[in-house]
Amino acid sequence: MAEQEEQQITALDTPVPGPSDTGRAVALARLLHHECSRLLQLFKERETFLSDTTPDGGRLVSPSPDTEEPSTEQQVRLLHSALRQCLGLIHCVILKEEEEWGELEGDYETMRKNVRLRLEHLLFSTKSLVETENMTLEVTPDHQCNEETDGAGGAFGLKMWTYRVLLELVHWSDHAAQTLHVLHTEREGTQEI
Repeated sequence: MAEQEEQQITALDTPVPGPSDTGRAVALARLLHHECSRLLQLFKERETFLSDTTPDGGRLVSPSPDTEEPSTEQQVRLLHSALRQCLGLIHCVILKEEEEWGELEGDYETMRKNVRLRLEHLLFSTKSLVETENMTLEVTPDHQCNEETDGAGGAFGLKMWTYRVLLELVHWSDHAAQTLHVLHTEREGTQEI
């Protein structure tokens, strides 16, 4: 009986073959991209005037590379920086929308919170992939949430600014999936996840 229990405990301690850390990060980034796209779709369904609108201005998130030809690991560090900025922006969206309209419960609000949590999880994943003794990566949002929304002000300005933020989230989550896939391919020697 004791021998059987010992075998069961040993079996629980044995690592189960499965996806690598980079493979899990790629899968997480792909899921985040899917959820960001869904969040944008839900927002556009709610704000029908956006179907023919293209927001003004450039990127809200733009990390600057230290070198002209960054290595894949340097690209992941830049990506991590961009994702921190995105996390700050989604925090601001949630804060500003709740200030304007109160706490609502619907598909959009649920997906918005899921995206924030998934983004936080992806930040922890990218941190664990490229952090070194000499370089510490932060996971906290990189945004103060103190600027005005896109010029127009009021509810319309908030909606346009939120639309721009959601477009950034779609862009950077897709970029994350691609960049992390390259890292996975380099480290694991396979493109399969």
